Amino acid sequence: MDEQVIMSGFGGQGVMLIGKLLAYIGMAAGKEVAYMPSYGAEVRGGTANCHVIISNDAIASPVVTKCDSLIAMNKASVNRFAKQIKSGGLLVYNSSLIEPQAVDELDGDFEMLAVSADDIALKIGTIRVANMVALGAYLRKRKLFSIENAIESLPSVLAIRHHNLLDINIQALKGEKVTV
Repeated sequence: MDEQVIMSGFGGQGVMLIGKLLAYIGMAAGKEVAYMPSYGAEVRGGTANCHVIISNDAIASPVVTKCDSLIAMNKASVNRFAKQIKSGGLLVYNSSLIEPQAVDELDGDFEMLAVSADDIALKIGTIRVANMVALGAYLRKRKLFSIENAIESLPSVLAIRHHNLLDINIQALKGEKVTV
């Protein structure tokens, strides 16, 4: 196994949280893991991205120059990182914020998965879980780890002060609607 992922969006979309969760899932599975966050100067509203590498072997550098997968939460993320997706890779994009023509114009031999993450999150109950909707779609598509692996790791990654949001985050990972 050697999966190199870039997750990107604007500050406040929870990109760092899903990157940390994916890294934790890999560690719990006994894999070698590297997690490298990168924040824009503004943080909330600015550019945010992280690199996650999960491997059976030792990882020489946490920097991802060519990714197997890109999870893009906004159009700026597609514009910035789509050219780094390897041939045969995967682009998971938030189709609630990224119009189809933005991805139709991309050059590259990779699969594209449109996920209306914001719309699904709002149906679940809060926009704050759009990140988990996108991660759940990625996990189901790539099949490297299960949704159950993510659910088991979530309490260790989510700040204790946010544990009251565990159920809604789990519903978002599963892609299910919450009854409020």
